[in-house]
Amino acid sequence: MSITAKELAKKLGISAAAVSMALNDKPGVSTETRKRVKLEAEKCGYDFNRIKPRKLHDGSINFIVYKKSGAVVDDTPFFAGLSEGIKKGCHDAGYRLRIQYLFQSDFCEKVLEEIQYSDCAGVLLLGTEMRTDDLEPFLALPMPLLLLDSYFEKFACDTVLINNRQGAYQATQHLIHRCKSQPGYLHSSYPINNFLERADGYKKAIRFHGMSTSTSIVHELTPSLFGAYADMKEILENKEPLARCYFADNDLIAVGAIRAFREFGIRIPEDIAVVGFDNVPLSQMMDPPLTTIHVPQQYMGEQAVLRLAARILRPDMPVIKMEISTSLVDRYSC
Repeated sequence: MSITAKELAKKLGISAAAVSMALNDKPGVSTETRKRVKLEAEKCGYDFNRIKPRKLHDGSINFIVYKKSGAVVDDTPFFAGLSEGIKKGCHDAGYRLRIQYLFQSDFCEKVLEEIQYSDCAGVLLLGTEMRTDDLEPFLALPMPLLLLDSYFEKFACDTVLINNRQGAYQATQHLIHRCKSQPGYLHSSYPINNFLERADGYKKAIRFHGMSTSTSIVHELTPSLFGAYADMKEILENKEPLARCYFADNDLIAVGAIRAFREFGIRIPEDIAVVGFDNVPLSQMMDPPLTTIHVPQQYMGEQAVLRLAARILRPDMPVIKMEISTSLVDRYSC
């Protein structure tokens, strides 16, 4: 019986990821390590037939949804729109789509081995909730990988995400022009890259208009409708200072906060104006309809598949970071 990659890694005292990179001639290990792994693999009867070049359009594209708390991804209008775009993109490109939900607590090297030895031709990895340490093991996979909805300077891999700074800047500037007052910030209490970038865009707009970010009124709210409602209700009960207007990290935070405001007799937008982010369907149906930042989620998913399919065909292409532009949808909450 031939030795497995995992057994080979244990025998050599290195990680299974390093063995995978060496056997598949993928960057990430030294020439000496690569040579040592291949010599030991031959010596121990490793089945090199398991490593074979893939034909164009052979196999599937794996859409991996990486989850930590689950507070941001899955079962949200943003995720639904993104998924529709990925489905359409895979259909147009001629690839089968396989969706896999992967919780941080369930992650192990066996998961990567199962992907590696499946019919996977490329990986779309939803990194909304990821940190650098979470992404690193996936980069050892021998097939092309595209990171979706997040970005890390440390790693060179194709990335498709929203232009978060642009959208937050647009929203904050709109509030300043409309309300003639310094906007407050309904900031997510859950620290993910997208929200940190939106914070940068908000602060940039504040400073551009001659205001100091140190005087901004900021409330940290759970990034969900009911969580934001409960948090804002507590803030109102404690009679904490309020701003004349607010930019919210996403529409669910905005809607939850507005619900709490109205329960306390605060009129929207006469007393407090609010601008959200994402343009989810709920934003159109509330009273008053929410002014928000539109994100073309389906287009974002289609472009991610298009780029990954190109990478499968031409693995030597330069790495790109693609930011999808946003636009303001002016309704009646501001």
